[in-house]
Amino acid sequence: MTNKPTVPEAEILDNKQCWELLRSVSVGRLAVWAQDHPDIFPINYKADHGTLVFRTGEGSKLHAALSSTPVALETDGVDPQSGVAWSVVVKGKAESIKLTQEVLDTVGLLLFPWQAGRKDHFVRIVPTSLTGRRFKVTPPLTWWSPLDDATRAGSE
Repeated sequence: MTNKPTVPEAEILDNKQCWELLRSVSVGRLAVWAQDHPDIFPINYKADHGTLVFRTGEGSKLHAALSSTPVALETDGVDPQSGVAWSVVVKGKAESIKLTQEVLDTVGLLLFPWQAGRKDHFVRIVPTSLTGRRFKVTPPLTWWSPLDDATRAGSE
């Protein structure tokens, strides 16, 4: 018999909960395959009719996102009062928004990039997979393991 503390299970979120959380924040990390390696870019985005839209300029992020490989976007948050954190991952295909009416529709999303510069490419992520989880953040004092002491001893 061991005295291991019980680890609370993460709550698996349904699609509706995932979309509510995606709409509650505007920043995520876009994962793409760039030539011969994975790469991650911070982006700000908006949810739009079951898809995500972001703006970007010409460059490696745009070219990798629009390649034939799928993309992923991860975003998360934590409520410091309750200590409850969440994470949502969207996987899918990125498509360039080029039709004039579609571009005009995305302008209504009030999608303003944080970084200055030319961001005249609109990209839509069409999800093929949407997953999310919510969990209670574990207090740091419960993270201890025998390796923690070994790491400290080696650097002293």
